[in-house]
Amino acid sequence: MQREGSPWRGVGVVFLKELSDHLTSVRMRVLEWLVVLTALAAIYGAIQQLKESTAEDPYLFLRLFTTTREQYPLPSFVSFLAFLVPLMAIALGFDSISSEHNRRTLSRILAQPIYRDALLLGKFLAGLATLSISLIALWLLVIGFGLYALGIPPGGEEMARAFVFLLVTIAYAGVWLALAMLFSIVFRSAATAAFVAFGVLFLTMIWSSLAPAIATVFAPPDPRYAALGLPTPETTELQTVLARLSPSTLLTEVVLAVLDPTTRSLGPIYLSQLQGAVVGAPLPLTESLIMAWPQMVGLIASTIVLFVIGYVVFQRQEVRA
Repeated sequence: MQREGSPWRGVGVVFLKELSDHLTSVRMRVLEWLVVLTALAAIYGAIQQLKESTAEDPYLFLRLFTTTREQYPLPSFVSFLAFLVPLMAIALGFDSISSEHNRRTLSRILAQPIYRDALLLGKFLAGLATLSISLIALWLLVIGFGLYALGIPPGGEEMARAFVFLLVTIAYAGVWLALAMLFSIVFRSAATAAFVAFGVLFLTMIWSSLAPAIATVFAPPDPRYAALGLPTPETTELQTVLARLSPSTLLTEVVLAVLDPTTRSLGPIYLSQLQGAVVGAPLPLTESLIMAWPQMVGLIASTIVLFVIGYVVFQRQEVRA
């Protein structure tokens, strides 16, 4: 039977309703304060470390995001976001569909002139908008706090690089939101969906340590290279590919390329990349973006793939009460 009207009719209604629920929920308030307090602690540690440094740095403002406090075991601002952003995204999406099943309201919603397409897209866009608003506010807070504490205004390229970092972080949040919504569709129990999502988050946090061991199993090191103390190219390449299956690794590599202009490669460095290069010389923003472009596309593509899988599964589900 052919559907009448646009399948996206009602997206705006669902989007506004879900956005309002997210922004006013106690769950979101708690997460926002958690992110703000931990992020400010990381920024404060970075500022103290930068004040103690005597070396001149033309990209001093960008060090706010990546510098760690050496005196205390406090991770950098980027390291905090790599864990807290998935935490926020999972908290927003793990019960987006399963809660409608449990309350037996899904069939009532779909009885209105709203298709499943509009319902799922509206919920995803509302969650992504909520995360974007939170990250933009946090980004502005960090910029303002850094400007006040350092007393040095950032340059145009520094602000451009920081803005690219913000966009990439939003794309990173989209991956985890799409994954949480997928589990919310597959599992009718919200607790099961949350448990599986947090399990995947834990696995991605330690995946960079597991990738070398897995690569060694499938591509054993060549004894000739080992005798010279050199890594085997095949093993190193497989290790890099496996590590990049984790969204956290993709985010880390983009941050390395964008926030550290002196980075010239996100993998093995070849002699052709060093020809004519001055040690420590920064790259232009365009070249840094070209270097990190595959990782950026990987984050966006992961979001689209996860959302499409959830969309297909949701279309095939029985929703009658």
